[in-house]
Order: sequence, then structure tokens, then C-alpha cells
Amino acid sequence: NPGKLREFQQMLSPLGFEVITQAQLGIGEAEEPHHTFVENAIAKARHVSRESGLPALADDSGICVNALHGLPGVISARFSGFPKSDERNNRALLEAMKPHTDRRAHYYCVLVLMNSAGDPQPLIAEGEWHGEIAHQERGEGGFGYDPLFWLPELGKMSAELTHDEKHAISHRGRAMKVLLEKLKS
Repeated sequence: NPGKLREFQQMLSPLGFEVITQAQLGIGEAEEPHHTFVENAIAKARHVSRESGLPALADDSGICVNALHGLPGVISARFSGFPKSDERNNRALLEAMKPHTDRRAHYYCVLVLMNSAGDPQPLIAEGEWHGEIAHQERGEGGFGYDPLFWLPELGKMSAELTHDEKHAISHRGRAMKVLLEKLKS
């Protein structure tokens, strides 16, 4: 996901980490057959580590909407089907939300760092970011559902935040902080 890659580069490069994608290593996408973010992130990290022989950091994340009983959830990237499209996903979410007054939602991210494909104790870090689903898109930044993710306490959409503002409070930024703390200990 190009959006996630940009966010990882923005968060990790200042700390001296080089982000190398699985595509750069010639590794195809891992299957995501599981029903939880944690299981999918572990499967992705294991796949890349097994194929590359290197440690691997994987992310699985999505948006969970209360009125939709947690959907789109683990199928956030493919909520509107294939091929994957942020624009179609946003339209599908707006359509699904039409009959609902409860607009509460949260982004969820799990990061998994495996030292090897057989790592029995991968580092797992999670983060959440609470907001609401707006009635229409607004903002030019971010990716995915960001133009629909309303932050009442800021009076802005996620797509209206600067990179630094977003990384400081987002689900991925929070998960990254937890992961970096675990690496230090």
C-alpha cells in the first residue's frame, strides 16, 4: 500500500531506519485469510521474512465502524471488492452508513516485527484512533478512508492533517510508538 509505505518512511527514516519494501525484494503479497488484524499481520511478516531471510515488519490495519458491527474491519482495503480502490471504498462506506445515526468509528493498526520466519516471540504493537464517519468526503491528504474520518476534538478530517499532525495521533503512529518502546526494552 503506497500510503502506508509513505507513512512508514516518514516515521522511520528520521530514526535512521531504511524502509525496504517486499516489492523491492521481489516478494509478492502475502495472503490475508484470517479474521483478525493480528493474525493477518503475523502471516504477512512471516511470509516476507521466510522469502527474504531478513527480519520483517508488517502492518495490518483498517477502519471499524460501530454501526456496521466493526466493518469494514480486516476487509477495509477491499470493502468495495476488487480491484482495490480508495474512492470506491469510500463511496461504499457512505452508502452503508446512510441508514445509521451512530457515526462512531476507529482506525486500528497492528504492527508485527519478526526477526525470522520462525520467530516464536514476534514483537506486536497495537494502536487505535477514534473519530466519526462524516457524511461527505473532505480534505486532500492521507489515503484510504481519511477523507471521511472526522475528528471532533480537532474539527478536522484526517485528510486535512499535516503528516506530522497525523503521525502524532493516528493509529499507526501510536502503534509505532509502542513498537519502538518495545525495541528499546
